[in-house]
Amino acid sequence: MTSSAITLNQQGMAALQRGDAAAAVAAFAAAAAADPAAAILHYNLANAHALAGNPVAQLEALNAALDRDPYMPHALLARGKLAEAHGEQQAALADFQRLLAVVPAGEAPGGPGFQAGLAHARAAVAAATAALASRLDAELADAIAAAPPAAASRFGHAVDIQLGRRRVYQHQPLVLHYPYLPAIQYFDPGLFPWLSQLEAATPLIRAELEALLAAGGDAFAPYVRYPRGAPVNQWAQLNHNDAWAARFLIEHGVPRPDMRAACPQTAAILDQLPLFDLPGRGPVAFFSLLKPHTTIPPHTGATNIRSIIHLPLIVPEGCTFRVGSETRPWVEGQALVFDDTIEHEAVNPTDSLRAVLIIDAWNPHIPPAEQALIRQWVRALDAHGKGLAGFSAA
Repeated sequence: MTSSAITLNQQGMAALQRGDAAAAVAAFAAAAAADPAAAILHYNLANAHALAGNPVAQLEALNAALDRDPYMPHALLARGKLAEAHGEQQAALADFQRLLAVVPAGEAPGGPGFQAGLAHARAAVAAATAALASRLDAELADAIAAAPPAAASRFGHAVDIQLGRRRVYQHQPLVLHYPYLPAIQYFDPGLFPWLSQLEAATPLIRAELEALLAAGGDAFAPYVRYPRGAPVNQWAQLNHNDAWAARFLIEHGVPRPDMRAACPQTAAILDQLPLFDLPGRGPVAFFSLLKPHTTIPPHTGATNIRSIIHLPLIVPEGCTFRVGSETRPWVEGQALVFDDTIEHEAVNPTDSLRAVLIIDAWNPHIPPAEQALIRQWVRALDAHGKGLAGFSAA
């Protein structure tokens, strides 16, 4: 800002403080002429026009400020409130929405007046969104009800995303990202026609788990076991803690003979399923125990080439499982299939134990020919000493 513009701006601010609209307009207009690229000078001129009761000139000055700085929060708020005062609701909402996109929650600049204006903008956008949502829900209800379940679910999610009712989650694999796979939170069970066979075996599998639990001992080990000195991050509470414990039937593709002997019917069922067959990495199959009042914090898995299956075996009412933006209850005997590279978490807020069988399968959107290429790729990496870290499923 030039020295003359600074001096004129100071004169304008003094005039504003004493309520002299004419002097403020003259000083700010001269300042803006002296340094026309400075957005703040046009914004200050708009405030002087507002004090003078000249909304047409105020709008022109606000437009000039936003021409120079399209994301100037105070100018967006002022122009939105000006449009709102003149009954131009759509224009007001457009500015309020841009304002809310510019100012992150909890990081609002300015004093109490701006804070109050920001709260007003949020309320106006929320009210408009709620009204639109109610209309859309009513108008689309019959069409959604008549659509096939998978189509209805995806379409419903699209509407929720557009309305801001649902956050979009993407793959965040820790080890291997396979491109161009859809980021689906819960897979359609119809993509896994053998799930019904697994679900039908729930009573047999649960009985063998209950026998293991009754036998006691220390066979169930903490699932999270970071070595000393490793960064545990969100796992601090669960590291080496059997509040989340596991006992593997198959670990990194290797069956556990002791568990096959202890759970022969479960082992026989697993032998019949088309699980994730990547030598040295999968399949995995294990009983996962979550003790009362335990939460598995938000996290992501190793690779999106797999899908993870939970078969709920012992589930007290109130336990929940979230993948991305959707939280579901576990229902005993009803499998959940999800992409574990999308953020997920589990909660057992009850006074009882929760137990599920966890297994993995190929991502259903990777055809067999591509699965074969991935196997060859991983074998080549291993042969050259560049093997990927072992996968795990949670």
